[in-house]
Amino acid sequence: MGFLKKEWKPLFILVAVLFICFYLPIEALRESARMRGAFWESIHLIRWYAQEHVLLCLVPAFFIAGAIAVFVSQASVMKYLGARANKVLAYGVASVSGSILAVCSCTVLPLFAGIYKRGAGLGPATAFLYSGPAINVLAIVLTLRVLGVELGVARVVGAVLFSIVIGLVMNVIFRKEELEKANAQMAMPEPEVKRPLWQTSVYFASMVAILVFANWGRPAETSGIWFSIYSTKWTITSIFASLHAFVLIVWFETKWWHVIIAGIPAVLLALIVPERPMIAFVAGVLGVSVLANIEKGELGEWFGSSWDFAKQILPLLFWGVLIAGALLGRPSHEGLIPSSWINRAVGGNSITSNFFASVAGAFMYFATLTEVPILQGLIGAGMGKGPALALLLAGPALSLPNMLVIRSVMGTRKTVIFVLLVVVMATITGILYGSLF
Repeated sequence: MGFLKKEWKPLFILVAVLFICFYLPIEALRESARMRGAFWESIHLIRWYAQEHVLLCLVPAFFIAGAIAVFVSQASVMKYLGARANKVLAYGVASVSGSILAVCSCTVLPLFAGIYKRGAGLGPATAFLYSGPAINVLAIVLTLRVLGVELGVARVVGAVLFSIVIGLVMNVIFRKEELEKANAQMAMPEPEVKRPLWQTSVYFASMVAILVFANWGRPAETSGIWFSIYSTKWTITSIFASLHAFVLIVWFETKWWHVIIAGIPAVLLALIVPERPMIAFVAGVLGVSVLANIEKGELGEWFGSSWDFAKQILPLLFWGVLIAGALLGRPSHEGLIPSSWINRAVGGNSITSNFFASVAGAFMYFATLTEVPILQGLIGAGMGKGPALALLLAGPALSLPNMLVIRSVMGTRKTVIFVLLVVVMATITGILYGSLF
């Protein structure tokens, strides 16, 4: 009995997997065109994810998260986002902070893990987790231009209110744990600060700018300010990379010749193959990684912390993307679940259609800004206004890969409640919006 009490979960999983493998209908699966399509869709999606998303989005996010863990004092996090912080300030900062980050539901995860592990309260941390991908300024502008002012404004208002309400509800549900955390934080001494806050802020701003401009998407128009930024985005990115190098030398006491040697390959590749800026970007990432390993002290800790986040998050994300690709496919490509089912299910403004849009959006993976053209196609196929908003509010903030990682950071129970809150609130909001408009 003692063995079963301790080991029943892994034993159950092992028996279940063995049972499935034993009775797996391999012949029928081999002949199924949909199964073959689902397999290739998962492969296509994971390749696209690795090519377009990991290097430009996740790698900078890992470095930012690692920097939060090393260079941002726990006292600073607790002052603004901690369990004992001023609630108006904490939720205000958390709910709008995503507006400067062009991140998706996966890229926000290292940043969320960074502030949560540094002592941020559960409420402000989950408010940031939701708001990060839900209200970034690029997505809002694209929603306004493509889907209309009405839906764009509803998305902004809904996302800000969602983040605050979700954070407050999470804080209430787990108030006992939060109270214990607040009492522990009250007893912690104020740590010594090595450099002024403004210097640390410039350091983080340079990394955030690299993340934002390296991922700046091509707008529909070929003129105007957004296209001008897009056409010069790699120049802007390189300017902020140079600023980052300057900060490392002047304020972080990094040897100047180490920084120059680390940056030479990226500069040369940018001059030799200007049409392939990704190659220079990869060289820059490798240069920073080598530099951080060569240097002692804070930079070494920075890379070590960033690597810890990568080891924890990347495997779960890749498995989640594979499963999402097999089940839902890509835009205009079928997975196991036919897209016609989805289109039929989200017409009108019933409770069922809004709930289905919320659940489908929660499990689908949307890269930054891709939710807008996908939703445009669904609206053209007959999707109702209410379900459209429900998907906009649930989709960018959640995904199957995102859920797997959140569980590893804050546990199963908190993750389930967070997901349910997003789905239920998106459903209710969609019904109200569809009824009014």
